[in-house]
Amino acid sequence: MAKTQSAALERKKFYSDPIMVTTIVVLIAFLTLFILYPLAILLVDSFLTEDGVTLSIFKRVMEMPNFRRAITNTLKVGFLVGIASALIGLLFAYVEVYVRLKTRFMSGVFQLVSMLPVVSPPFVLSLSMIMLFGKSGIITRYLLHIYDNSVYGFWGIAVVQTLTFFPVCYMMLKGLLKNIDPSLEEAARDMGAARWKVFTTVTLPLILPGLGNAFLVTFIESIADFANPMIIGGSYDTLATTIYLQITGAYDKEGASAMAVVLLLITLLMFIVQKYYLEAKSTATLTGKASRERMLIMEKSVTVPLSILCSALAVFVILMYICVPFGALFRTWGFDFHLTTKWFQQVFKKYKGFKAFKDSFLLSLIASPITALLSMIISYLVVKRKFKAKGFIEAVSMLAMAVPGTVLGIGYIRGFSSGVFRTGFLQGLYGTGALLVIVFIVRSLPTGTRSGISALRQIDKSIEESAYDMGADSLKVFMTVTLPLIKDSFLSGLVTAFVRSITAISAIILLVTPQYLLITVQINEFAEKGAYGIACAFASILILITYTSVLLMNIIIKHFGTSRNWEVE
Repeated sequence: MAKTQSAALERKKFYSDPIMVTTIVVLIAFLTLFILYPLAILLVDSFLTEDGVTLSIFKRVMEMPNFRRAITNTLKVGFLVGIASALIGLLFAYVEVYVRLKTRFMSGVFQLVSMLPVVSPPFVLSLSMIMLFGKSGIITRYLLHIYDNSVYGFWGIAVVQTLTFFPVCYMMLKGLLKNIDPSLEEAARDMGAARWKVFTTVTLPLILPGLGNAFLVTFIESIADFANPMIIGGSYDTLATTIYLQITGAYDKEGASAMAVVLLLITLLMFIVQKYYLEAKSTATLTGKASRERMLIMEKSVTVPLSILCSALAVFVILMYICVPFGALFRTWGFDFHLTTKWFQQVFKKYKGFKAFKDSFLLSLIASPITALLSMIISYLVVKRKFKAKGFIEAVSMLAMAVPGTVLGIGYIRGFSSGVFRTGFLQGLYGTGALLVIVFIVRSLPTGTRSGISALRQIDKSIEESAYDMGADSLKVFMTVTLPLIKDSFLSGLVTAFVRSITAISAIILLVTPQYLLITVQINEFAEKGAYGIACAFASILILITYTSVLLMNIIIKHFGTSRNWEVE
């Protein structure tokens, strides 16, 4: 009885807070309108024709040889990239956590490799691969004297995606390995087991769910990737590129919608397994931090080969990224290697570089604080408040993580150019900068929300309850108590959203209009034409912008971030 009365009182208190109720209603409307609605329109387009509800569109699409070939290609690349990225990520994580590195240089190199894919456009490595190993590549043509080498196709996509995504696996697995209690492995060593035996019988079983989690995350990223297959795929079509060509080349919106639904179903299935099964299993297997410091491996038979292998891979990845600014400084890549600034000059004088950078910068700058604030609000509601729609808000905000950019782009085209909203404000969104900002927000929302949820779970609820007891409303408590305590997550989410927005391409390439010039679209356009000097010049400036943003974030957090010394008794 007392429990029922307490729940009723809490519910009454909740609904008597107009700011809280309004925030929840606005959030539900936003998530429904800009995440669920475009996906629902795709489903309607796939099943509904002039003759009514039918499977004829799916039947027609399934009979297309290019679609069947694309789905097979996509799955092949996805599985190979997922396995390779997880294994290479595990190698790097194991070396950093278990092996005594002689210098800090290697640790610094590892950190750099893990950060480069975050601050770089998604297709930079494709450009580097072509310039190093293509027919005019420095390594193939000038070092190995191979004149007919082709990097386009299955292996080109697989190598580039693996080098792009394995740092994600490395960061995930490093945390898991650090949480293994060293006494478990040392007990096996004391019983006479060799290093390899300990790894296969103790370490590997403990991190197996996490390894599967890393595989699925990379698999989803790989099959949803648009930019790399577009540049280095050649005639090797994947689902993302086939969908794009179906709507821009064949003008088949219904067919593209059906293809998009197939891709969405694959990524959703993998996302559900990863999120609700493997993530939970990883957490259950490793229940806390290591009880004491680990004794690092010092035997040269282990440290030397592993260190050499990781260093070689890390240096190769860094070389690939360094290749981009050099591509912008050489007069003609593959023929004339005299240094010049003509490509940078042409970016601004001939190809409207100032407009491209201004448009990209402004739209990303508008989207990033909105994304960071929305992420923190959603995190606050999910962790600190109890209401019926909480599960809906959490699930839908995370759903965008599983939706490939190309799929979302087609959903926005169908939803806001010819969907339910044929007139009025929402129909007028199509082709505007506001819609691009919304896309940026939706794409970055899951990352910020996950960070905010992790931060908020570490804050004792009594801190906020004392503010409520003193008469503060929910807005006052959130702005003056909660947000200052999680401002590190807020600042991190702000810069992450900015970087993700300014380097995005898959969702916006279908939505951008001549009114706006975006850097990533320009890079993609010039790379497709083979104008690598211009593409590299654009990419170099973009990397500089994003890298500077991350450095500024680190400086700001270091000087103005939340103190780590506060505790709740």
